[in-house]
Amino acid sequence: MISIVVNMIVEWLESDTSANSLERVLWCDPGGEAVIMIPIQDSKSLPIVRTREEIEAAFAQEAAIRRTLDPFAAVAGLPPDTPAKHLEIRDRAWIKICSLVNQEPDIYFGDRRKRLIMNDPEASKGAVDNIYKYLCKYWKRGMTKNALLPDFNKCGGSGKERAIKEGCKRGRKPKVVMVDPTKLGVNVDKAMREIFNIAIKQFFNTRDEHPLRRAYAEMRENYFNLGYREQGEVRVPIMPAEHEMPTYGQFAYWHEKQKNLVHSIVSRKGRRAYELRHRPLLGNSTKYAFGPGSIFQVDATIADVYLVAGYDRSRIIGRPVVYFCVDVFSRLCVGLYVGLEGPSWLTGMMALANSTTDKVSFCAEYGIEISAEDWPCGFLPEQITADRGEFIGISSDNLVDNLNISFANCPPYRGDLKGIVERSFRRANDTLIKWVPGAVRKREQGDPDYRLEAKLTIHEFTRVLILMVIEYNLFHRLDHYPLDRDMISDGVEPVPIELWNWGIANRSGHLRERSPDTVKLALLPRVKATITCSGIQCNGMFYSCERAISEQWFIKARQGRWSVEASHDPRRPETIYLNLGNGRFESCNLLPRESRYKDLCLEEIQEFHEVQKQKSSLHKSRRTQSLAEFHAFTKATIDQAIELSAAAQRQPISKNKRTSNIRLNRREGKEHLRQEEAWDIKEEGRLSEVGIQAEPFLPAENIESPEPLTASSRKKKFLEVIERVDGGGYR
Repeated sequence: MISIVVNMIVEWLESDTSANSLERVLWCDPGGEAVIMIPIQDSKSLPIVRTREEIEAAFAQEAAIRRTLDPFAAVAGLPPDTPAKHLEIRDRAWIKICSLVNQEPDIYFGDRRKRLIMNDPEASKGAVDNIYKYLCKYWKRGMTKNALLPDFNKCGGSGKERAIKEGCKRGRKPKVVMVDPTKLGVNVDKAMREIFNIAIKQFFNTRDEHPLRRAYAEMRENYFNLGYREQGEVRVPIMPAEHEMPTYGQFAYWHEKQKNLVHSIVSRKGRRAYELRHRPLLGNSTKYAFGPGSIFQVDATIADVYLVAGYDRSRIIGRPVVYFCVDVFSRLCVGLYVGLEGPSWLTGMMALANSTTDKVSFCAEYGIEISAEDWPCGFLPEQITADRGEFIGISSDNLVDNLNISFANCPPYRGDLKGIVERSFRRANDTLIKWVPGAVRKREQGDPDYRLEAKLTIHEFTRVLILMVIEYNLFHRLDHYPLDRDMISDGVEPVPIELWNWGIANRSGHLRERSPDTVKLALLPRVKATITCSGIQCNGMFYSCERAISEQWFIKARQGRWSVEASHDPRRPETIYLNLGNGRFESCNLLPRESRYKDLCLEEIQEFHEVQKQKSSLHKSRRTQSLAEFHAFTKATIDQAIELSAAAQRQPISKNKRTSNIRLNRREGKEHLRQEEAWDIKEEGRLSEVGIQAEPFLPAENIESPEPLTASSRKKKFLEVIERVDGGGYR
């Protein structure tokens, strides 16, 4: 049974018409069956009397229902911006009826109501009709003082277009009318609005750089001119008087009233720009992630800082590429990578590989000590959201097959679809990058070049970036994180590490674990390594391993080299992994002679090799010139020797005679060479001219063959030489 109470609204369901009537209960007889009600839809209606039995029967027969929605509910709450004038009108009306509304139930009956009104002192101060109007307004709108507020919002025909009357100007009149009443301006009719629409499409929507005022000027010149006059080879439009054309205010008003905002932005800036910067932001990425590891977002950017080379700090190597991998559910940064190579599958895989790396050992490589609880992530996700550039193609398909990870590639130029990881780059720039030496900044004329301030290497920059990520994971509060009811009831703070730990405890089952070897083979980039006799050549460096030595690979390579597939970690080029098939691999280490590459990343090594290639290329011109000079002088010497030899052989000598005395000629030439190269040492150890006079050189045919010397004759000859030398001042 529905209770009948004061101020309740009863809706009477009319079977023969679609328009139902609404009545408000004004008064119930405490000891009887009478109920005073008033129709609230009829402007001239007055209170009527119904019986309680009649109303209850209508409820039982479903001829009437209790309506919970009050059409005048907004009147009960006074808007905070209500003008003082409205309040003044309300108070004046309330003074006229405040003493009447309390005289229940007499005020609800016609004969008694008239007597009460005529006896009221306020009736003598104004029209009785106004008192009736205020009473009906008070009863129909909920019997509150605010029910007497004026309905100025209904004035003026809001939303309705005013009709155009001949000789009457709609809207505000121009100030020039005070000087010349004939210059009222023009009304915007249907035909003129069509011109406005054409001009908007032609001069505004198709040109992103044109403002609305420029479109207005082009519209007037093209569609409101009186004709054209020839001025040389140019047709100049003849414009009418200003008051005979629509004003810019009229043009802007109708454009704002009729424009389709979505269509306008798409026409001017394109669908891609609309989706990226202008579409409504009604969704939330977190609702698609049900726990830690549901979705990882991966993206890269070029950091706004210049770095120096680790092998030579005087060399500036440019700006690094930074990759972040962020868990969507907890906002925890689960992996990062810093390199010099542009965004690609290679660098994208390095970021994913880092997300599966044990962070304690990873931080230890950069001299940072943490516990496993400080960065508890070394797993693979169910899904990866990334750009099309890095994670599309055969490589990512193989990764899906090997590790059972799905990829969601965003459309081109839609970074807003992975806004969580995009925000990480801005946070890194505001927190760290813009404050380190070599940071990119806006330069004014005369400012020093910020590139010359570069001081950090890739290793050092990675270290400070790791410190920033740890601080973010442990202490950054996500004030706008959409906590659900379970999190709120458990008192979870929106901090990445707490959200991660809570998700592991309550929303687990999405993280994937694979053996380190499987992850390396699946994630690490692959290159071709060549087996040579000097070692296993890969990325311009030489490696070796126990298998290669035991199976004598390097000895076999002397008969012919061959290639194998290898996985490598650009962060640790001192080790590569040869893929032997069937999931087997062999780790290879740098040879001792390649120790100069230790503690350098692959990008720095490639930079070093590239510099050497450039130097070699620059040296080729010098080498070419040197060889040209060498060949020229050699040829001249040979040509001169040929000429002299030809001149010395004036008489023909038989070939047999020329070759028969080679040994004798060699002995004579040796003796002659000794005499030319002999030193003469004066007193006090100073060199002088040769003091021993050699016998005149005789031609070969005049020299007699020396007789063989005995031991006594050789001794005698030696003593003669010593005596002769000693006489020359030798001591």
